[in-house]
Amino acid sequence: MTNFNGVIIEESLEKKEILKKVKILKTEVEQVTEEHKTPWIKQWTLHTVEILETQADKIAKELSEALDSKHSWCADFKNEEIHYIIFRNRVFKINRKNREQYNEAMQYGVLLGIPAYQVDFSPYVKEWER
Repeated sequence: MTNFNGVIIEESLEKKEILKKVKILKTEVEQVTEEHKTPWIKQWTLHTVEILETQADKIAKELSEALDSKHSWCADFKNEEIHYIIFRNRVFKINRKNREQYNEAMQYGVLLGIPAYQVDFSPYVKEWER
C-alpha cells in the first residue's frame, strides 16, 4: 500500500475538522503577499499531510466539502500513481501519467479564478502554459 502526501492550507477550509482525519507531518506559516491573491487573510498555514491509501477517496470527498465556499481554493495529495486535485465540490482523481486529466483539472482551477501558478500540479505544466 502506498500512502498519499500533500498540502492543505488551513485558511482554505470552512470546516477545519478534516485536519483531525489526516496525519500532519509538518506545518509552516507564510505571510500573504500580493502574489498569493488572497487579500482577505493575513497568512497561509500550510500543513504537509499523509493520508492512508484506504482513506484517500473518502478524505478527498470530505475535503472538497470542507473548502471555503466564498473563495476558490484547491488542495492536492498524491502517491506514485494517483494524484487527487480537489476543489470545492469537485474532485479530480488523476492517473499521474495522463496529461489530459491534468489539463482538465488545471483548466478547471483557472476557470474558478485561481492563479495559474497555484494550479501547476502537472508535470506537464510547462507545456500547458504555452
